Amino acid sequence: MKSRRLQPFSAAARTATLLPLALFVGLLAGCHHAARVGKRAPDFSVRTLNGRIRTLASYHGRVLILNFWATWCPPCIAEIPSLNRLHALIHGQPVSLLAISIDKDPAAYRKFLKDWKIGFATARDPSEAIMHRYGTRKIPETYIIGPNGQVRRKIVSASNWTDPEMVRYLTDLAHGNMD
Repeated sequence: MKSRRLQPFSAAARTATLLPLALFVGLLAGCHHAARVGKRAPDFSVRTLNGRIRTLASYHGRVLILNFWATWCPPCIAEIPSLNRLHALIHGQPVSLLAISIDKDPAAYRKFLKDWKIGFATARDPSEAIMHRYGTRKIPETYIIGPNGQVRRKIVSASNWTDPEMVRYLTDLAHGNMD
């Protein structure tokens, strides 16, 4: 049996083979800019329940509390009353709350909002694209984004949003009283 010697690829062949792979890997890396404290928040576009399109730019000059949740998530459900109370506490302040649900079933989502008397802005992202863009793997997870679009805090799990320290932090951040 005659042994065959493999011929090395030419430079052109290596380039033709490796370039598409390098571009693909680069695109994947460039598409995933997880939210990091101290960095600009990833942009997003979502349609709220009332039909308005919201983007990160929609909240320029305001503090944005961006919450990822679902109707079937027990810690998310536990957090809802606190978020409802926070919404009332921040009324008139340059602070906005946007809760993005990853629910697949639009009817279950609407029923939940009605049953729990949700007063703050909500949207549904069943593809979970926005959540993954932010680097969220578990819900609930919340990002506090400053008036300049910079992520100031990332809060994993349910929180007490009416804690006086949290309310003070949000209002101080909104009024430029933070470093």
